[in-house]
Amino acid sequence: MNKPYSQACENNKHAILTKLIEHFSDLTNVIEIGTGTAQHATFFAEHLPQLNWQTTDLAINHQGINAWLNEANLTNLKAPITLDLNATWPTFEYTFDGLFTANTLHIIAWPLVLKFFSGIADTIVKNGVVCLYGPFNYNGKYTSASNAEFDLWLKERDPLSGIRDIEAIVELATNADLTLQTDYAMPANNRLLVFRK
Repeated sequence: MNKPYSQACENNKHAILTKLIEHFSDLTNVIEIGTGTAQHATFFAEHLPQLNWQTTDLAINHQGINAWLNEANLTNLKAPITLDLNATWPTFEYTFDGLFTANTLHIIAWPLVLKFFSGIADTIVKNGVVCLYGPFNYNGKYTSASNAEFDLWLKERDPLSGIRDIEAIVELATNADLTLQTDYAMPANNRLLVFRK
């Protein structure tokens, strides 16, 4: 099959990696929520060989993920596990001290954002690191005109989706025993939020 491809992943993967090198340096097992095309997974696993990188996504996306994984042929990159935020998170073979997700919280409906943080609370061990990449609003305001346009497009597609207010995300994270460590400005008006449990 032709591998799925995202230009946005290609554009932002180097910038994200520079931060993951810093914050994931002392970790062992990282779970990625919403692996998507697997471009991030293969790139990060290659450049962070000390990590076991567990991919997850809806079953419908596994074929495309496996196409990337089979080509990369990395021993530290794990085949996708089905994870549906509408359902109970699966039981994993090992514990995770890291979590990464990119461009998911604004795509999924708000009730699933709540379930996302509930899942983190039960999955990530104490002192674990959680990295969330994507656009966020601050004080209820967009950070750019392009983000405002993007948010309108998202809500036309699904009224329960949309760019999230960082204050709401930090509150959910706090309730999941996560503390915001760093908020990085990233390319294309995105952010990388780094939390520690």
